[in-house]
Amino acid sequence: MNQPILEVLSGTMKTPPPIWMMRQAGRHLPEYMKIRATAKDFIDFCFSPDKAAEVTLQPIRRYDMDAAILFADILLVPIALGRSVTFEKGVGPILNPISPEDILSMPRDMSVLEPVYETVSRVRSELSKDKTLIGFCGGPWTVATYMIEGRGSPQKQKAKHFAYVNSDAMDQLLSDLADASADYMIGQAKAGADVLKIFESWAEGLAPAMFDRLVIKPTQQMIKKIREAGITVPIIGFPRGAGLNAVRYAHKVKVQACAAGTDMPLNEFRGLIPAHMATQGNLDPLALRIGGDVLKSAVGQVLSTMSGPHIFNLGHGVAPDVKIENVQAVIAHVRGGDPKYV
Repeated sequence: MNQPILEVLSGTMKTPPPIWMMRQAGRHLPEYMKIRATAKDFIDFCFSPDKAAEVTLQPIRRYDMDAAILFADILLVPIALGRSVTFEKGVGPILNPISPEDILSMPRDMSVLEPVYETVSRVRSELSKDKTLIGFCGGPWTVATYMIEGRGSPQKQKAKHFAYVNSDAMDQLLSDLADASADYMIGQAKAGADVLKIFESWAEGLAPAMFDRLVIKPTQQMIKKIREAGITVPIIGFPRGAGLNAVRYAHKVKVQACAAGTDMPLNEFRGLIPAHMATQGNLDPLALRIGGDVLKSAVGQVLSTMSGPHIFNLGHGVAPDVKIENVQAVIAHVRGGDPKYV
């Protein structure tokens, strides 16, 4: 409990709030690009513990963030379920779209994820005791959208249609993903992760009943299995863009913190969720890219609207073109130092 983030996740308000940033290990860092160039492809990068551990630690060394987040990807679990996953430059992830028939006979080999546990173990052994190591997975619905669509799709219409017309297959897919993802998170916690995070990145645009079925129910299943395995580390949920559905998520899913996307007013959200629950977020990533007075104002707005136990973060992730100086300015501002906005 000598880690600021663990204190916040236990319900304690910290001033200043601890800070880390989603995608803090990424293409905006030259040291990341140097390591990335040594991997034959992105999946190889994720499954190379020496490389993945090194880039996980880079933002700690450069920025002194309060947490390191495991360098991996939310689409590693489908590989364990026998699906082909590749990453195409300028396009993103490409999967072979799954059919209702495929769902009935999905193989499962969780051993392919063991290199990730090795990464977690290496990072935890090198990370100072006052820094938190965050493990993660994709939410079952978010991962399912990629498996059904075959790639990223802004509106997720094919996946939503699939959920309506192939309801049994959809429920089975979500249950299988919840089960496999729970095992994946259990493995990360046993390897040394101090906190676990569920990225439900495509939670927006769902009717309330569908949100309950596609997001809340499988997430409850996942967390139940994690806890029954004796894992007690805190869990952060991130139903990005879910609007008021996020309030039901906060009350129905047994997470210790609810992360907020850029669109969520923190002060209003605080009044709608359990009083002890921590929040996380939600600086606009675009402001981080722009910098200067725009960024200064945006950081001030987050600091003035957050309340209760809170972890300062972005509403999404650090973009590849973000200036290092902008990240440094945000950290200094949050910690009460002398921010140099450019």
